[in-house]
Amino acid sequence: MDTQVDTETTQAVANADVSVRVEGRVGRLTLCRPKALNALSHEMALTIEAALLEWQTDDDISLVLIDAEGEKAFCAGGDVATLYHQGKAGDVESGRQFWRDEYRLNTLIDGYAKPYVAVMDGITMGGGIGISAHGSHRIVTERSSLALPECSIGLVPDVGASHLLSQAPGHLGEFLALTGERLNASDALFVGFADYHVPVERLGALKDALIESGDVSVLDSFHESAARSVLVDRESEINRVFGAQTLVGVMESLEQLEDEWAQSAAKKIGYSSPLSLLLAFDLVRQSRSVPGIEPALTREYRFVSRAMEYGDILEGIRAALIDRDRQPNWKHASISAVPQALIDQFKDDAPGGDPDFKSLQG
Repeated sequence: MDTQVDTETTQAVANADVSVRVEGRVGRLTLCRPKALNALSHEMALTIEAALLEWQTDDDISLVLIDAEGEKAFCAGGDVATLYHQGKAGDVESGRQFWRDEYRLNTLIDGYAKPYVAVMDGITMGGGIGISAHGSHRIVTERSSLALPECSIGLVPDVGASHLLSQAPGHLGEFLALTGERLNASDALFVGFADYHVPVERLGALKDALIESGDVSVLDSFHESAARSVLVDRESEINRVFGAQTLVGVMESLEQLEDEWAQSAAKKIGYSSPLSLLLAFDLVRQSRSVPGIEPALTREYRFVSRAMEYGDILEGIRAALIDRDRQPNWKHASISAVPQALIDQFKDDAPGGDPDFKSLQG
């Protein structure tokens, strides 16, 4: 997609699903697919990338602000329905190209040269995390609901999420990756996915202040303390359970507990793809051993590049979003039934080689 960003106008350009404009000294990006919960399509990712690349060398732009239309969602994830139809038609390469381009965008945001302010108001999942939580200034509201539910559709937390999860306190990263637990504003602040809590009623004034000043320091005056996260009180038990050396050990520990949260966690894990669970558990651990977003994205890409052919993604999307029967028929009945050789295959270099996401920019 050839996207031109005109810094002299405030009009949206190129892609109707992303409004790209400049207001004052602020480069503004607004996702405009509220009826689709602002799901991130391939073209949207390319549009955002094109704007960011131009703005990072534009001296008239002081910061970037990304938000979304609608009150329900910032971005509910990538447009996996499109991936499903491509995969069922035998088109594996389109999915791989989407992930390569999306991951390149995630890398760009993580190391962006200017303040990147993301307003995660409403549902923010999967790909939505990727275009927000890697930013330098991340805002949540009382409507925020963040999650990484990829294992439930036969994927793994990707878009650099294994990097983010590895930085969460203790073993909360494993807990969130395996269960897809939803995070409210307090939880997001506690686990390190957000920096500021701003009430919805003050978002308009905050955006005006950013545009008027071009200075992210105004965020401090809008931040309000959030309630205590329930994860604080559960942290020690979560660490004990999800700090087990193996996923089997995690499940055994959960089965011994009668707490409601433990039973809920076990049920969520039990629903998800055994293959995805094993790889997701490993990805978080690897990101602690070899930190950084680029190594994390490389490991994640090795999984997704094979997911349509050898994984559970097509069946997971079918059950969750196409037929909506919520009865996926995973390729393996349990985590113990997944062959080690298959796990090792998903860790090998990607088909065609591992992409260098940073070198592809520009």
